[in-house]
Amino acid sequence: MSTARAVVFAYHDVGVRCLKTLLSAQVEVPLVVTVRDDPKENRWFGSVADTGQEYGLPTVMPDDANSAELAERIARLQPDFVFSFYYRSMLGAPLLRSAARGALNIHGSLLPKYRGRAPVNWAILNGERETGATLHYMVERADAGDIVDQLAVPILDDDDAREVFGKVTAAAEIVLARSLPGLIAGDAPRRPQLIEPGQYFGRRRPEDGRIDWSLPAVRIHNLVRAVAPPFPGAFTEIDGRPWWIHRTRVEPKIIAPSDRARLFGAQGACYAACRDGGVLRILAAATADGPVDLGQLSSELEARPATLD
Repeated sequence: MSTARAVVFAYHDVGVRCLKTLLSAQVEVPLVVTVRDDPKENRWFGSVADTGQEYGLPTVMPDDANSAELAERIARLQPDFVFSFYYRSMLGAPLLRSAARGALNIHGSLLPKYRGRAPVNWAILNGERETGATLHYMVERADAGDIVDQLAVPILDDDDAREVFGKVTAAAEIVLARSLPGLIAGDAPRRPQLIEPGQYFGRRRPEDGRIDWSLPAVRIHNLVRAVAPPFPGAFTEIDGRPWWIHRTRVEPKIIAPSDRARLFGAQGACYAACRDGGVLRILAAATADGPVDLGQLSSELEARPATLD
């Protein structure tokens, strides 16, 4: 027997797992709204459209989620809840009002920190030691509604964005599953957010992955892991050719600071000596021709280190 009725706006792995969480809790889902995949994007995550089809759920992919036509359709469905699970557009007031018992969103950070876009990538880039998932009510301001529940997950020194996103996805599923009984019963906790200045972050673009070799080694390492594949990657130029640095590790050794960063080889490994004296070991890299053989490159660099600008 259905315990509640919910229209679901969803995308990505969080969308798939949270949709399945609702179905497992016997929540009736009369409509799933998702988005078409971008053909220019490397889709490495689960498909909400495929999940909807698997469960026989009516599923639509509108060009405009906030169209009057869709809002009217959802209003006719008379949902108890509207949920947004990593959907790629903000939902307008008519959609929020269509939910008799509330419209709620899962966000991939510990709100009020990292409101807005790409919260996992930004958290890694800024060297955070933890992030998480937050279930909150939606209002017309992005990620600003009352919080129902949240769960923290650790960010380890060498975790990349895909690894952290996997943890956040699991946290999202747990937070939703443990909050549903209270939401359905009408006694779930609800606390206002204290919005902190400087905690709204915008969309990241591929060109934001350019490495600034004037930065400390730890900051460069954080950029590499924040945008590592399947994201567009951190990039630079070496001897006039574009390179993508996919994986690094901060070495414990420190060298003398310098006004130029350089790439050098030692004992079959490749390293970047950064201006602050920190050293990064290059663990994976590629050029337009494919993956770089770092063992061979190390031998070449021992004879002729390369300058990094």
